[in-house]
Amino acid sequence: MSSVMYDIKHISSLFDLRGDYVFGEGYGSGHINDTYRVIVDQAGLRVSYILQRINSNVFKQPIPLMDNVKRVTDEALRVLQAEGCKEAYRRTLSIVNAKDGNPYAQDDEGNVWRVYPFIDRARTYDMIENPGQCIEVARAFGNFQKLGANLPGAPLFETIPDFHNTTKRFKTFQAAIAADPLGRAKSVQKEIDWYLSREADCHKVVNYLASGELPLRVTHNDTKLNNVMLDDVTGEGICVIDLDTTMPGSSLYDFGDMIRTSTSPAAEDEKDTSLVTMRMEYFEALAKGYCEAATFLTPLEKELLPFSGKLLTMECGMRFLTDYLEGDTYFKIKRPEHNLDRTRTQMALVESIEKQMDAMMAVVKKY
Repeated sequence: MSSVMYDIKHISSLFDLRGDYVFGEGYGSGHINDTYRVIVDQAGLRVSYILQRINSNVFKQPIPLMDNVKRVTDEALRVLQAEGCKEAYRRTLSIVNAKDGNPYAQDDEGNVWRVYPFIDRARTYDMIENPGQCIEVARAFGNFQKLGANLPGAPLFETIPDFHNTTKRFKTFQAAIAADPLGRAKSVQKEIDWYLSREADCHKVVNYLASGELPLRVTHNDTKLNNVMLDDVTGEGICVIDLDTTMPGSSLYDFGDMIRTSTSPAAEDEKDTSLVTMRMEYFEALAKGYCEAATFLTPLEKELLPFSGKLLTMECGMRFLTDYLEGDTYFKIKRPEHNLDRTRTQMALVESIEKQMDAMMAVVKKY
C-alpha cells in the first residue's frame, strides 16, 4: 500500500456507485497497485467495492490496460450468463464504469483508478496448503482461459511487451554476461554455463508461436495461488483476479508458472537447494484441475504441458541471474547474494522437473 494519501471519498465519487459514501480503507497485501475497500450506502444497504490505483511506473499505459480488462471481463460475463451460471457476477471480475462512461477514472494528478464489485464469502491465500488447492487454482485458470477463448475483435494490448518471450530473455542474459558491469560473471560461471547449455529450450515455444503451430490465447501471465479467490465454505476456486498482465500469450505460460509456484515445498529464495523438489502429487493435482477445465487445448499444447514447468522456471531463474550480473537493479534484495540464491533454487527445480519428465507426461495423458 502506498504511503501517499489519496482523497478516497472524492475518487469514489467519480464512479457510478449508486450510493452514499460511508468509508474507505486500505485492503489486501498487493505490492504493485494501491487497493482500497470502499463501502457505500445503497438505500439503507451497505455495499462494498474494490477501488484500485493502477501503478503507472509498472504499467506504463494504464488506459489500454483497462481496455483489456473491460473486454475480458465483459466477455467472461457474457459467456457465464449464456451458460446459465447463477453466480455469473461472482465468477468473474466486472468493471464499474466511471460516471463519464469509461471503465476507469483519472484524478487531478492523472492517476488512473478502477472499481470492481467486492466478492464476498471468498478469499485468497499466499501459500499452497494441500493438493486440493492446486486442483482448484488450476481449474480456475483453465476456466479463465476458456471464458476468453473466443474473445472477439483485435488481439489484446501487450501490457508488458515480451513478458514471457524466452528468446529475448535469453538475449538479455547473454548481453548481461558480455557487459558484466560488476565483474561478477567469473564467480558464477557454473550457473552461466548451466543456462547456456539449455538455450534450445528457450526458443521452443516462441518458435511454435511464430509458426502458428501453437495458438495465441488470452492468458493471465501471473498464475500464482493468491490470484484466485477460493470460496470460504467449499474451497472452490471461483474467480481469477489481478488481470493487469492479461494479454496475448501461450496457455503454456500460465500452466508452466503454476508448476513453478505451486509444486515445490521450498521458498523461492531457499539457500538449501536440497529442499527443492517438484512434488508429483502437486503436479498431478494441477494437471487434473487444468485439463478438466481447458478442454480447448490442442494436441501440441497438451504434449508440452510438462515442459512448460521447466521453461517458466528456467525463465525466472535466468531473470534472477541476469539481475545479479547487472547489479541487482530490478528485483528487491535483502542480502548481497539474494538473486543468486533465487537463481540456484530455480535451477534445482528445473533439474527435479527434468528427472520426472516421463512421469509428468504420463500424468497428462491420464487426464
